[in-house]
Amino acid sequence: MHAVSYLEPEQASPLANEMYKKATERFEMLLNIFKVMGHAPELMTPFSDFIMEILQDGKVDWVTKELLILKSTRLNECHYCVVQHETLSGRLGISNEKIADLSGDRYKTSPHFNDAEKAILELTDQIWKDANRVSDELWGRVRQHYDEGQIVEIVATITTYIMISKFGDALGVELEDVFSGVEPILFRETEPAE
Repeated sequence: MHAVSYLEPEQASPLANEMYKKATERFEMLLNIFKVMGHAPELMTPFSDFIMEILQDGKVDWVTKELLILKSTRLNECHYCVVQHETLSGRLGISNEKIADLSGDRYKTSPHFNDAEKAILELTDQIWKDANRVSDELWGRVRQHYDEGQIVEIVATITTYIMISKFGDALGVELEDVFSGVEPILFRETEPAE
């Protein structure tokens, strides 16, 4: 059950409809999470712009960001986010095998990930567990591969999607009908609690 209704375009304010138009152009459909955000367009318009800024090549390429998004939203057990971002990751050329190896600690020994990716996936795990306790050793490994601008973008991606997954789950946002019956790769096997 969702906590608030999906605000359809005909019900939404002009400001919300501006956001809806941008989101529809970008994602080829108006996603339910944006219909929920439409209830507070003055807050959510700049936030949705920020999301759209993350979802493209920047200081860090979009493919790498998708790995971080999948890892952080899987840690939060956000079915909605994982289904959507697995679909998007597939479009960006990320293999199902690589997606599957994001589960638990499998990325640490997976041949699908290089040392740079392994370092930021471990950073994702640590930020999710306790952002105040990222070790100097882990920061050192991250810094071997990324400059400070990239690190800021990496952490912004991780923390934004931890928040988005909590936001969507708290409000009970459900998958759109187009995703009906999709079983996400990252939920196909049970893994021990992290």
